[in-house]
Amino acid sequence: MGLADRVVGLADQVVLDAARPLRVTHLRPASRRLTLAVVSVGWLRGRSPQALAALRARYLTSFETERAAALRAPRRRQEWLAGRLALKHAVSAHGARHWGLVREPGAIEVHTVAGGIQAGRPVVDAPVEVGLTHSGDFALAVCGPHAIGVDLEHDRPMPPTLARLLDLECDPRAPSPDARRLAAMPPTLRWTCKEAVLKYYGFGLRVDAGEVALTGWLPDGRFVWRPGGGLLRHAPAAETRRPTGWAGAVHGHYLALVER
Repeated sequence: MGLADRVVGLADQVVLDAARPLRVTHLRPASRRLTLAVVSVGWLRGRSPQALAALRARYLTSFETERAAALRAPRRRQEWLAGRLALKHAVSAHGARHWGLVREPGAIEVHTVAGGIQAGRPVVDAPVEVGLTHSGDFALAVCGPHAIGVDLEHDRPMPPTLARLLDLECDPRAPSPDARRLAAMPPTLRWTCKEAVLKYYGFGLRVDAGEVALTGWLPDGRFVWRPGGGLLRHAPAAETRRPTGWAGAVHGHYLALVER
């Protein structure tokens, strides 16, 4: 089954509710084997220092507790904690669903790649791949058996200079209807697609987003793209085995998901 068949209804499965602390979803159909968790950063911001300390004590390992203590800005601490909670709950729920393994979220440890072009990419002590994204009031994590790229952006105007650069890639008079649909895609959603592709390879914005050239947006939500030379230097397999992705609007945000 291809991604084209698997992403139908994805937007309906992702719920972003700032008043809801946590939501875990096993994305349909079950053959996808992807689990998604959303944590409300807005909800965390409303917790007392004592309540936040209790969450850290319950869910963070000693290594993670030290990492959290090193973050000085309160907003950054809340976003970081939300991301760890989302990753841990996604991995825990995925294991229970697909491996029959009961492992508490607090027992799962999250690290990041320390150096190189993949520095900062999240990894967990479990035989799965994970993806993580933050936007405004939400941290969203996806867990599955293969590489995943995910990006979430609030629906807001792009800086004019960046929007113009994104528009240069699109031709509203292109002969292909999929390319014309791409020209009608909001610039913020196009940017979200590019980030999701780069995150799939673990690079994030350490590789220029211009190295991902979007070429079409299909009616079912799939987007297609081609790699630039700068991306191929780091990920030569992108020339012959290119993942496809899905992109769309979700509750006032734009979401892009890329998987093999």
